[in-house]
Amino acid sequence: MRNNLRFYQVMASIVGVLLVVLCLIGVPLANFDGTEMWGLFSSTPVLVSPGSELQEVGEAITSYLGTAHGWLYMIFLFSAFTLARRAQWPMSFTLVTLLLGTVPVLSFWSERRATKRLLVEHPELRTKAPLEAPAAG
Repeated sequence: MRNNLRFYQVMASIVGVLLVVLCLIGVPLANFDGTEMWGLFSSTPVLVSPGSELQEVGEAITSYLGTAHGWLYMIFLFSAFTLARRAQWPMSFTLVTLLLGTVPVLSFWSERRATKRLLVEHPELRTKAPLEAPAAG
């Protein structure tokens, strides 16, 4: 289970960082040019000029990192669900953990929350023993 925990922690961190970059850098640079956004907002704050180099950087961030984040989020969901099943967490805790992975910054708190619970429920994981290696032969 130690390998499942480590993989979950790595994926949660990667997905969390990408989500923060997307939401706090990419989306504002790509969309905050004073125009309508996504048909939801009639006007956005003016952060960049339409067609500017900064706006193109924002477009690239949302395009490339957005796609990478989407694929990596699927791997995160798999790792979190696998860990939850191995740890025999209740479905409510599992669902909250999965959903919090979609909220910028809260995803980091969720990872710490899940890790803390796992270490309380499985104190043997606290040891400094090396990660489990596949059996030879």
